[in-house]
Amino acid sequence: MGPDGRQHGASGAEEAPARDAPAPRTVGGPGPYLALAALLVVVDQSTKWIAVDTLAFGQRVAVIPGFFDFTLVYNRGAAFSFLAGADGWQRWFFTVVALVASAVIVWLLDRHRGQRLFSFSLALILGGAIGNVIDRVLHGQVTDFVLLYWQGWHWPAFNVADMGITIGAVLLVLDELLRMRRRR
Repeated sequence: MGPDGRQHGASGAEEAPARDAPAPRTVGGPGPYLALAALLVVVDQSTKWIAVDTLAFGQRVAVIPGFFDFTLVYNRGAAFSFLAGADGWQRWFFTVVALVASAVIVWLLDRHRGQRLFSFSLALILGGAIGNVIDRVLHGQVTDFVLLYWQGWHWPAFNVADMGITIGAVLLVLDELLRMRRRR
C-alpha cells in the first residue's frame, strides 16, 4: 500500500478499480450538444424569417429546376400535415409533446454524454423540435419552405428544423445498429 492509502502493484502503479465499482462519469456536461441544438434553432429560425420576408405564400422559386424549389407554406399539423385540418387543439398538443420530448432529450444528453453519435443525434432532434415549437407558439403553425420533387412526385415541404429531426432520427438508428454490431 502506498502513502496515499491506495493499493499499488509490483510496478508501483495504481491498480484498476474493482469490477463492481461504479463507472466514472465522463468529465464535462451536455453543453456542446446543447450548443449544437441552439445553433440549429438559430439557423432554423433565421431561414424561416428569410423565407417569410422574401417569398409570397405559395410562391415557388426554382433552385434546381425539376428537383428543388423554395416555396412558402404553413403547416398547422405535424409531419406530412398530420392533423393539419383539426380545430386548433393540435397546436398545443404538438407543443406539449415536443416540450416533453425535449426535456427527456436533455436528460438523456446528460446521462449519455460519452456516447458521441447518440448525443449528436439527440442534439439534432432537440434543436429541430424547439425550432418548430417556437413557430407553433408564436404563429400557431410551422413555416416550411423547402420543396423537393421529381416529375409528378412531390415530397411535402419542410424546413431546417425538420432536417435536424430527420437526420437525428436516421443517426439514432445507425447508432443502435453500430451498438448491436459491437455486442456480437
